[in-house]
Amino acid sequence: MCVLFFKKMYANAQTKMILLHYLLCALLLYSPTVAYGQMDGGCGKSASAALTVGNKAEQREAELARVREMASGIIQERAKHKHTYSRKAKSKNANDASGFVVITDYIPDAVVELRYFSNYNFVGTRVDAYEEPVAICTREAAEALKKVADDLRQKGYLLKIFDSYRPQAAVDHFVRWSKDLRDMKMKDDFYPSFHDKTTLFPTYIAKRSGHSKGSTIDLTIVNATTLKDVDMGGTFDFFGNRSHYAFKGVTAQQAANRKLLHDAMVKHGFNYYSNEWWHFTLKNQPYPKTYFTFSVSTKHFNPNRSKK
Repeated sequence: MCVLFFKKMYANAQTKMILLHYLLCALLLYSPTVAYGQMDGGCGKSASAALTVGNKAEQREAELARVREMASGIIQERAKHKHTYSRKAKSKNANDASGFVVITDYIPDAVVELRYFSNYNFVGTRVDAYEEPVAICTREAAEALKKVADDLRQKGYLLKIFDSYRPQAAVDHFVRWSKDLRDMKMKDDFYPSFHDKTTLFPTYIAKRSGHSKGSTIDLTIVNATTLKDVDMGGTFDFFGNRSHYAFKGVTAQQAANRKLLHDAMVKHGFNYYSNEWWHFTLKNQPYPKTYFTFSVSTKHFNPNRSKK
C-alpha cells in the first residue's frame, strides 16, 4: 500500500516536472526579452547573437534614415526661397557666421547624414551645438565642393556628407566623453580594438579641431540612382588602421573607390588626411586660425539675410 502511494506521488511529480519544463520552454521561445544564449545546447546562443545584431542594425539604419529625412526636409524648404551669398562677406569673429553657407544651397542633391546630430556616433548621443541636421562650411569650401559634386555626378555619383563645420562646443563634448571611462556603449561599433578610452585622447580626440575653422568636410559618395553608399572598406569615424586612406587590408575595388573620392577632392583644392579616408580640408582655407563657436543651425542663414 505504501509502495503504491509513493509510486503514485513520484509519477505525479514527474508529470509536474515535465509540464513545468514544457511551460518554461514555451515562455523562452515566445518571449522576445529572453536571451537564447542562457539555454543549453549552443544553437540558442548563436540565434540570440544574430537577433541582437539584426536589431542593432535595424535601429542604426532607422536612426540615420530619420536624420536624412529631416535634412531632406530642410533642403526642400530652403529650395522654395532664393538663397544668395555675397562673395565679399567675411566672418569677423568666432561667433560670426557671415562667411559661411549651407552646403546644400550650392549642392541641392547632396545627401546629408549629419552623424553628430544623430544618436549613432561614437559618443552615442546627439552632440552639443548640433541643433539641426544641416551641413555648413565656409563659402570658399562650398564653391570648391560644388566642383567636386559636378565632376562626380557625371560619373554617376552624389556626395554624402557626414560632418562639416563643427562648433567648439561639440569638440568640448568629445573631450568630456573621452575622459568618462565608464561610458563604453559604442565601443563595438567605433573602437573595438581599444580596451578602454584612455588612448583616444589626445591621439584621436583633441581640444581643438580643424572642423571648427569651417573648411573641413567629412564625406563619402553614393550611387546616384540607388543612393547606396559606395563601398570604401571601412565606416565613418572608425578608430583604427582600417580608416587610413592607404590601408592595405581593403580589396582592390574598395581601394579604387577611395581613390575616386580622393582624386576628385584633391583636384579641386582639398588636402586629404591620411588617417581618415573621408576627411578633407580646403588648402586655402579663409580662417586658418579661428575656431568658430556658433551652432549648427539654419537660423544663421535666413533668406532675408542673404545679399547678392
